[in-house]
Amino acid sequence: MNVTQVPALDAIARLGAYSAIIDARSEDEFAEDHLPGALNWPSLNNEERKLVGTLYKQVSPFEAQKRGAALVAANIARHIERELLDKPKSWQPLIYCWRGGKRSNSLALVLGQIGLRVAVLEGGYKAFRGAVLASLPELAARLSYRVICGPTGSGKTRLLQALAQAGAQVLDLEALACHRSSVLGQIPGETQPSQKRFDNLVWNALRQFDAARPVYVESESRKVGNLAVPDALIAAMRASPCLDLQLPEPERVALLLEDYRFFVQDPALFCARLDALTALRGTAVVQAWHDKVNAGDIETVVRELLATHYDPGYARSIARNFSQYETSKKIAPFDRSVGAMAELAHEILTQAGTANQEPLGVPGP
Repeated sequence: MNVTQVPALDAIARLGAYSAIIDARSEDEFAEDHLPGALNWPSLNNEERKLVGTLYKQVSPFEAQKRGAALVAANIARHIERELLDKPKSWQPLIYCWRGGKRSNSLALVLGQIGLRVAVLEGGYKAFRGAVLASLPELAARLSYRVICGPTGSGKTRLLQALAQAGAQVLDLEALACHRSSVLGQIPGETQPSQKRFDNLVWNALRQFDAARPVYVESESRKVGNLAVPDALIAAMRASPCLDLQLPEPERVALLLEDYRFFVQDPALFCARLDALTALRGTAVVQAWHDKVNAGDIETVVRELLATHYDPGYARSIARNFSQYETSKKIAPFDRSVGAMAELAHEILTQAGTANQEPLGVPGP
């Protein structure tokens, strides 16, 4: 028999050594979260899983197991026809299901009988999830961070992207969360991942960083949209050195109009999102913003949002939450453009570790 049970920690340490990682759970389970790089080969698809579960509860476990076995056998046959016929004998997959039970072992048994060497994740996804949560605090604590601070519209995300392009280690939590981290931050057409998936994505990013080099990250709050940043990570970020990104207000307004172009193109969507601020700003203020948006004066609304909502909130929270903000180094691109951010990123990486007190990107007197 060519099937080996592998403990979760051993499997995690060797993820890159397997020819493929196969998730034998249903499509919905896979979508909620899965191991990095996993392929979905459902032993039972969504509807089949519901059918077998109903038989188990309403008829008998025996009838459910018979029906389930027929469905699993047919699905395994289809997976082999579709995915396996061109694979060499040296192809070695890691297979898992929810708890490392029948769904993964059924597939592993057939592939092992073919002659492949197969590993089954002991304890399944549940064990992997436990290992991720257990290791996140240590992974977060072993790294050093440089926190990019700055009010809304200052270009923090653009700078992170420029730093990544320049070869820096970057943790873009908003990209992982599919959200721009504000009441208006939900991106049309994009759904946030589950909390499990977000935790996994953060874990997978952290484990690949070199602890000898800093990780650049934005000054996020504890939540990015509906998702919570792991406690150990937010604590490490808040205790880290800060870079204070500064951009003049006209550039900030222009940047926001570019990055939130979907609001410019869909005034009704913008007004619907503004309604979320009614409890904080009052019906009259929000209605006045509606009127300006519908009149095409979105720039004024953006400017007022910065002045009355975003900037005051940022000023109250940044120094309170980031302990090294008061001693942060001031950085400023010459404008909001991608080229300016690239130049600033180059300066940051060139001057990293120096004692230069001049604001980066700002000429001295």
